[in-house]
Amino acid sequence: MKDMEEELNDKMSFLGEFETAFKEEIHTDILVKPGNNGPPIPAHRALLAAKSEIFKNMLDSDDCKEAPNEAITLPELNHDELESLLKFLYSGSLPIEKVEKHVYSLSVAADKYEIHFLQKFCDRQMLNSLSSSNALDILEISDVCSNLTLKDTALNFIVRNMEDIVFSSKFESFALKNPHLSVQITRASLMDIKNRRNAI
Repeated sequence: MKDMEEELNDKMSFLGEFETAFKEEIHTDILVKPGNNGPPIPAHRALLAAKSEIFKNMLDSDDCKEAPNEAITLPELNHDELESLLKFLYSGSLPIEKVEKHVYSLSVAADKYEIHFLQKFCDRQMLNSLSSSNALDILEISDVCSNLTLKDTALNFIVRNMEDIVFSSKFESFALKNPHLSVQITRASLMDIKNRRNAI
């Protein structure tokens, strides 16, 4: 058991050298730009291409290969969100405060760029933190990402906690922004009432 732990620690330390290369900008060969005109972040083409087929296609484009344009832009992320995304790609994890702050934007980015491990990571974080205060946000993100499992879980939670959520301060703005989701909540609630009546 001790030998296995030592081997795991050695492996984690070995893989951690990728993160060091990112932090210290060792032989970086591409700039990744956020969408809010923030400063670009140096990264490594090979790692980005290995983590995402979408990134690979972007990096293989003729525009990206030309010297003045050795950069890609991720327009949906601000600088802090982009930095968190890249840190995750290099290390496979994030500090909890970064996860809590950026889980929604990272989930959308993971879906768009087909970073499956990050998507699963974000899903776990959202499911573990699901509450009356964030259920509407999680429902909205699950809809954007077409994540049916997450969406069903959030929708069922909302139905079970209708009074707390529907009469909350954020529900009105949510309903105006997402009328189709409001309809789905109403239908799910009515179906739940019907099922409970039939069970009596």
